[in-house]
Formats: sequence, structure tokens, C-alpha cells
Amino acid sequence: MSPVRRCSRTACGRPAVATLTYVYADSTAVLGPLATYAEPHCYDLCAEHSERLTAPRGWEVVRLSDGSAPTRPSGDDLEALANAVREAARPPERAAEAGKPGTGRGGDPMEVGRRGHLRVLRSPDN
Repeated sequence: MSPVRRCSRTACGRPAVATLTYVYADSTAVLGPLATYAEPHCYDLCAEHSERLTAPRGWEVVRLSDGSAPTRPSGDDLEALANAVREAARPPERAAEAGKPGTGRGGDPMEVGRRGHLRVLRSPDN
């Protein structure tokens, strides 16, 4: 017996990447990541067959994401990161002025700068 699980479709020998389960009471076909163990009431499918899966008329297909795949950062995430780096690279005298309570910036004595929801903190060693 091969250690790699194969697609359950007839005449398909490709490795399985997803598991299909039918929920008859809800008229739903659930396609998710490959199950840890092969179950007799589930079907293992290769990438091609899992992408082309259709359900019977009146049924719904629920596709569950793997979750282990890395998510791509959004434009907002990248912009926030760039702004935080810019704030951290500011000269120390400008950063110290920005963190003073009287300047309208945060009143936290350890806070050096602030941009949106991000804060630049002074090292406790200084």
C-alpha cells in the first residue's frame, strides 16, 4: 500500500489534496483540506477534481480554506508597516518632541512617536 493517499475518482491516480464529505440532511457537499485519516464515508480528491467539483441540483458546495496557507498582506498592512519604519527612522530630537505631552501626541513617557494605531516606544534601557 502506498503511503500517499490517491484521488478517489475512478482512473485518477494523482495524489489527494482535499477531502469531500456529503451532509445529506442539509443537502450540502463540504470540501476541505485533506483529512488526517481516510474515512469510509469521505472521498479524497486531487487538486484538479477538487477545483472542478459541482454538487447535484439544489445542493450547496461549502469550500473550507486550508488555513495553513500564508495570507498575503493587504495594502493597508504594507502602508502601516512603511509608516512605522518612517517614524522609527526619524531623528531622535524630532521623535522626542513628538512624544511630549504638550504637543498633542500621546502622553505615555515611553512613547516616542505615534501614527494611527501604531506607536514607536523608547527602549527601557535609555
